[in-house]
Amino acid sequence: MNDIPSDPDAARSAAIAKQRFFAISLFRLAGAFILMFGIAISLQRFSWAQGDKARWIGFVVSLFGFAQFLVVPRLLARAWATPTPTTAPHDRS
Repeated sequence: MNDIPSDPDAARSAAIAKQRFFAISLFRLAGAFILMFGIAISLQRFSWAQGDKARWIGFVVSLFGFAQFLVVPRLLARAWATPTPTTAPHDRS
């Protein structure tokens, strides 16, 4: 079975959709890694990150990763969403 549409516009739209899905997935994956890195800093798992400052820096990094994991993909999906065609109101005469 052939997944490539025969219409050039449909093929272009499918390719763009795949690229956008890949970008959203990469943002989400990067956010998960940043979140885990922030948690590791907060737990002082690194020799260079010790003390009270490390906990606060880890907390800030974790918040940034959490936002990138949850908020950024939703914003991108909303920005890249295919607009739905509007229908004309029905004439009820």
